[in-house]
Amino acid sequence: MRRIPLRLATAATAVAALAASLAAAPAAGAAGRGGWEPWPSPSFDLPAGARCDFPVHLEPVVDRVERHVLAADPDGTVRRVAYRGALVMRLTNTLTGAHHDADAGGRSHVDYRPDGSQTWRAHGPILLGIGAGAGNLPRDLYTVDGVYTVDIGATGYRTLTIDHGSAEPLCAKIA
Repeated sequence: MRRIPLRLATAATAVAALAASLAAAPAAGAAGRGGWEPWPSPSFDLPAGARCDFPVHLEPVVDRVERHVLAADPDGTVRRVAYRGALVMRLTNTLTGAHHDADAGGRSHVDYRPDGSQTWRAHGPILLGIGAGAGNLPRDLYTVDGVYTVDIGATGYRTLTIDHGSAEPLCAKIA
């Protein structure tokens, strides 16, 4: 989900915790239907070596992601958000034109902390990028599916803990 580079995000929990978060009261000023607002994913480029051995362009081909702010500080800084909605990201090897459409339309509940760290509790697929030495998985782009947690430290180090599911590396699909 949101947001890779994170547009998860970008950004993995047990289904019960997610359901509880979705039922929580929205923060003041939440927009959209019942507090849900569109949250479009940007297109972006990754240079060779960032995630794959070659440069990759990522762009949404289906993007119906919405966010619901569940908690915010008095100054408006968002602290807890739920994300949902269909998202398919096209990953393209810009050297060869080979591409793969990755389903990243899971649901997540994300806690944002003042030090810049985040915890994603998710159910269903998201797209997760891991840089060299920057996570507990090898450098790659992954479709993570199932029930899982992604902890992103203040330094950007990503720790994926899968309760039930899988992490599929994608660079080889477009090599």
